[in-house]
Amino acid sequence: MAFFLNGPLGKDNSLARLIVVDDFAPFREVICSKLRQEPGLQIIAEVSDGLEAVRQAAELKPDLILLDIGLPGLNGIAAARQIRELVPHSKIIFVTQESSSAVVQEALNLGAQRYVVKTSAAADLLPAIEAVLQGRQFVSSGLIAGSLG
Repeated sequence: MAFFLNGPLGKDNSLARLIVVDDFAPFREVICSKLRQEPGLQIIAEVSDGLEAVRQAAELKPDLILLDIGLPGLNGIAAARQIRELVPHSKIIFVTQESSSAVVQEALNLGAQRYVVKTSAAADLLPAIEAVLQGRQFVSSGLIAGSLG
């Protein structure tokens, strides 16, 4: 799969610039390793807490942020709220173990149209990134169908 920015994000055929935010280093390293193999994706920062995620997003202005919810310092929901204000063009995909309907709904209400459950990340992460780059919604197959209702 080749990932280049088109349509809603503009910058036709340029690299999609990503920040990966997760406090669990082994998971973050696996995700980054997998994404580095994909043409069109450029990881510009790896971050382990919510406060640093906000700082890096404001400074680097990424196209896409992969954001965990259970983060130290500032949880992912609160970080996303601040990032939305500081860098409104950055798209957010939540990649988290949280699958309760209340958390999913709050994340989607923040404008994050993409939500991947970590247990489904191997199958769902690349389709979620493709969806965000094409301006489409994506919710992980790991969520119960009724959780968004």
